[in-house]
Amino acid sequence: MAAFVNRTEELSRLHSLYEADEATLAVIFGRRRLGKTELVKHSLQDDNDAVVYQAKQKTSDLQLQQFIETASETYPGLSRIREDWDAILGYLTEQDATIVLDEFPYLVEQDQSLPSVLQAMFDHELDDSAATIVLVGSSISMMEEAALLGNSPLYGRSSLKLDIRELPFDAAMEFFPENYTSDQQVLMWGIFGGVPYYLEEVAPDVSLGENIHHTILSRHGSLHNEPDYVLRMELTEPTRYFSILEAIAGGNTSRNEIAGTTGIDYNQLSKYLHRLSRLRLVDQHVPVTEQKERSKRSRYRIRDYFFRFWFHFVYGTGDRYDELGDDAYEAVIEPELPDFVSQVFEDLCCSAIRTLYPEYTISERGQWWYGEHEIDVVGVTNEETLIAGECKFQQSPLGYDAFSNLLNHVEELRWTPANGGERTHEYALFSRSGFKPSVEEAAAERDNLRLFTVGDVVTALKR
Repeated sequence: MAAFVNRTEELSRLHSLYEADEATLAVIFGRRRLGKTELVKHSLQDDNDAVVYQAKQKTSDLQLQQFIETASETYPGLSRIREDWDAILGYLTEQDATIVLDEFPYLVEQDQSLPSVLQAMFDHELDDSAATIVLVGSSISMMEEAALLGNSPLYGRSSLKLDIRELPFDAAMEFFPENYTSDQQVLMWGIFGGVPYYLEEVAPDVSLGENIHHTILSRHGSLHNEPDYVLRMELTEPTRYFSILEAIAGGNTSRNEIAGTTGIDYNQLSKYLHRLSRLRLVDQHVPVTEQKERSKRSRYRIRDYFFRFWFHFVYGTGDRYDELGDDAYEAVIEPELPDFVSQVFEDLCCSAIRTLYPEYTISERGQWWYGEHEIDVVGVTNEETLIAGECKFQQSPLGYDAFSNLLNHVEELRWTPANGGERTHEYALFSRSGFKPSVEEAAAERDNLRLFTVGDVVTALKR
């Protein structure tokens, strides 16, 4: 199992910051479990003089005392300094120290003056210092209020902002054995997503079903209540947010559908969706040919694949899976899994088309829909060609009807090449279980139809 993967660009930026000749401030944020702490520790593994303090939900006096105890191990002169943040941090910056305040929001909760103390230091006191201060936080809203938004005390003072997101597919797959099949990799990605903490919980030597049962379905599983914990740490009134996420996971993705399912007034729904979007939990999804601000065909999707799985299969089930015992996965999850993962497979195919079609410059990629018409994969090129694809993650070969439907849907897609030329098409069919002879014959006869397996997609994403 990989202890630390990817984050190459983030590490490079942090190392450049540490080497600067002037005082610098870094702000690292992102929701829980994404590996922010490990990233910072990894970046400092060759720096024995850095002060790394992880705050906890304690009183301000206790937090300051424990910070002093931590920092005094490297800078014993702190024992002679007045015990307040201004004096302590001032002394450390005079030593050109690297100071990491992890879970910075916990400190601000107890001492709201701390961002202003840091602001005054960077504005007036650090001209001759080469210190680095790194603020790390999982509460995105509090990090915004303290350091990121225009009215926050530290706005404009940071030399580096790192918005930590989920790992990409290729990096996430480093957590699993090399002998995993392409199917297994897509299924693991569709269930556990790209959050390092969740990926680390997967036991590589047992089956997918056993992993799901022991880590998620069982009430003793390490991830059984994980989304509940994460959301309650971030949201003060989570009930309506839970209802919205459950509705989206159940296939109610338009605003009207979400309002109807949850009972939340349509006009009030915007503030809840906006909040979930700011927390990187929900995305507003529009047809690839439209702009998000103008589209009237928005759909909302849960960004984190594990959250999507949990809200679809686990939330609100009570003791159901414990009562089913070892049969829970085969009875409930396995029959639905191919259909559930099909959306994830579509996303992976969209991500892969730039590699699969290297002869084109693809400016936009995504899905498209209008009324009853829908296209799983669309690549808008800078030339006169539109790439359109159909994806099937089922356990039967893809038939000619899928290609016929694709041709029909493409006729309804309104797009004109930027140069005003005549539009041409490339067609792609993606299948988990191969293709029927009629499809293979069509691909042999046409020079604008290509067939791709799951293996082709996985290989493209790892290049």
